[in-house]
Amino acid sequence: MSTPTLCTTRLILRPITIGDAAAIQEHFDNWNIIQHLTNHVPWPYPADGASTFITDMVLPADEAGTSLSWAITEPGVDRLIGCINFTFEDTGVGNRGFWLAEPFWGRGYMTESVEAVQDYVLLDLGVERMVVLNAVTNPASRRIKEKTGARLIGQVKLAHRSGETLSDKWEITRSDWARRRNRTLAD
Repeated sequence: MSTPTLCTTRLILRPITIGDAAAIQEHFDNWNIIQHLTNHVPWPYPADGASTFITDMVLPADEAGTSLSWAITEPGVDRLIGCINFTFEDTGVGNRGFWLAEPFWGRGYMTESVEAVQDYVLLDLGVERMVVLNAVTNPASRRIKEKTGARLIGQVKLAHRSGETLSDKWEITRSDWARRRNRTLAD
């Protein structure tokens, strides 16, 4: 399965390509973003971090059908301003993650992106449940989850770059999302 292009009112979410490395490197190499991510993300962010991320993680996972990764772009400006991905973990379950370049914060872009991805993954693909996490010290990510129908189900220990060791754990189910979007699920 390959990552499809998704269009929203104000954005185009398209598959990430190696051509996005420069934009990822420029925007992602930012402590205000990385501090809320797990220790799996290197800091300081290496000069080849974006290209390595794309060639070693994004493209192989897309080819294997284990993950879908989108570049968030504005129409008419095919330049990545953020990323959102969905990883298939178990039958009927998956995990979503995202980040947005700091100059684009506060515009509702991530909420719009999350809604499009949840429509596709939960309603079109039929994934039954999505699990999402955020550092407890990241209120913006928490708010996006609240606005996009996630239900807080607990906390888990997870080391973050900032030193935070707790993450909120949320879930979004296919049936709850369908109700929220006024969609009927086929049996």
